[in-house]
Amino acid sequence: MRHLLPELNALLRTDMSILDEFLYDENTLQSIPSELHIGTDRPVFIRRNTEYTWLYSQPNRTVPYGRLPVPVVSASIELAEVIPLFATSPLLLIKNDQGEYEGYIAVSDVLHAMMHAHRLIEAYFETTLETAGSALTLINEEAKVAYWTTGAEHVFSISKKDIIGQPAANFFPPDRLQSLKTLYTGETVYRKQHQPRPDLFALINARPVQLDGHIVGAVAAEVDITTEIRLHQELLHMTSKVQHLEKAVARLRPELDPFARIKGSSPVIQQCLETIRKISTTSATVLILGESGTGKELFAKAIHDLRELQTAPFIAINCGAIPASLFESELFGYEKGAFSGADPKGKKGKIELAEGGTLFLDEIGEMPLELQVKLLRVLQEKSYFPVGGTRMKQADCRIIAATNQNLLNMIARNQFREDLYYRLNVINLVIPPLRIRKEDIYELTQTFLQEFSLLYNRHIELVPPEVFKLLFQYDWPGNVRELRNVIERLTILTTDGEVKPEYLPDTLTSLIVNEQSEVQTTSGILPQAKTEYQQHPKKSGDEQEPRTVVDADELEHSDPSDPVSHVTFQQKLDTYEAQLLVQYLKEAGGNKRTLAKQLGISRATLYNRMKRLGL
Repeated sequence: MRHLLPELNALLRTDMSILDEFLYDENTLQSIPSELHIGTDRPVFIRRNTEYTWLYSQPNRTVPYGRLPVPVVSASIELAEVIPLFATSPLLLIKNDQGEYEGYIAVSDVLHAMMHAHRLIEAYFETTLETAGSALTLINEEAKVAYWTTGAEHVFSISKKDIIGQPAANFFPPDRLQSLKTLYTGETVYRKQHQPRPDLFALINARPVQLDGHIVGAVAAEVDITTEIRLHQELLHMTSKVQHLEKAVARLRPELDPFARIKGSSPVIQQCLETIRKISTTSATVLILGESGTGKELFAKAIHDLRELQTAPFIAINCGAIPASLFESELFGYEKGAFSGADPKGKKGKIELAEGGTLFLDEIGEMPLELQVKLLRVLQEKSYFPVGGTRMKQADCRIIAATNQNLLNMIARNQFREDLYYRLNVINLVIPPLRIRKEDIYELTQTFLQEFSLLYNRHIELVPPEVFKLLFQYDWPGNVRELRNVIERLTILTTDGEVKPEYLPDTLTSLIVNEQSEVQTTSGILPQAKTEYQQHPKKSGDEQEPRTVVDADELEHSDPSDPVSHVTFQQKLDTYEAQLLVQYLKEAGGNKRTLAKQLGISRATLYNRMKRLGL
């Protein structure tokens, strides 16, 4: 190609004379050039054995011609290798592989050829940059602008003559210049969103320019996306307005699909939804069991929406959030003058407010023991007395209770009434923790990202696979609530459109690093399981928990949704988990490595869980 350095043969000259020194004395040699009428364009070389000298003119000297040693090089050598030889002579003799002299090359011809190649490559370089269609900037090792395309002029409204040769930091805040960061750190970026100025958004590709292992500059290609960002922000704003309107409409017209807010398509969630459909055909009391953060109220609302009229009230009360002294009046209401400081008109209780609908008793395990007997009467007699009242009122509502505690253990410690437990536990619904339905993490993440990107006016362009990998590896002790909080954090910290792994909380990443240690959870008794006691550090008031060894054949045919009164909440969770592991292991052909990959956990964690469940 013409813009590359030429080969030696392309610069070869043959108009020369080679004389043997032993045939002439010095006086004769001095007269030879004039006798042969040889000028400066036709050099004379004197051969002495294997060495050569060039007979050059010395005007105004006593000796008219001087002699200068001339290097001899092979025609096959690269031009770049012979350039240092011109430091001793302006001419070089060239011989072929057979040792025959083909001619010579002159330093003036080499300089001319190099200059021509440089001009060609400069023309190619400039045309390529101007044809790229984006704002291209080149800065040198002194952080000065070495090249500035027409596209850059249009994007940044700065002319070439004003910026070329000037420090880039004179025109842009240094902390916003990705090209400077690339120059100083060697960082390469591709399609990264950034703001070179407060009023400008761009997508940038940046790469360092390296020569002989050293960074000598940086080149950046930027595409103006300010219009797109502003349109997107307007779209977010309008979408936010639409969502507010949708919420307002939803308050007037409840959602037709009662399961719309329950996200997930995993088998265990689908099984829960199927159980809810069966429950909704009855008015029976329901006990929802699930760890903290699993979304028990969402499932309670779904049961209510399925079996009640759209106008029926859904009244929720958190039994752990109300002081014991006020709990009775909150639940049953009070008559006027019932106690000092009471509303003179009296107040309706939650049971009366839920008339014709559903009363949801969240954290039922926190209900004061003295009030449990009164709630038992409501469940049995469907009637109650308000505080300070003498007239009995009817309780016309369906009861749904929920807890994250082991009520059977509380009964054993006289912290919960056994008769109330059996009244509440007509039908129970076990909500699976997030760690055994990790296939739902992707859908939940997308839902929360959409919610918080609108709330905080953030544009989330990309969630890289490595972030999702970390989300899948984590066991989520706080369940869906914890995942929601983590996604909110990621949304707040993401200002350039791309979620980065370092935005995840340290507690999450550190636990993943130490994942080899087994998560300590309690286990219970499964159908015909052999039980042995495993020593664990005791919490105050807790009894030693049994360790379960599960019979896989019996487990395969067991139904974890059957409400067996003597099986604890944790035992039901373990039943779910063990049954799923057996099912997925069969689908994986018994290959534990394949199963661990499908579940997004390490083999060590899988072995620990199977060992804990006795599989």
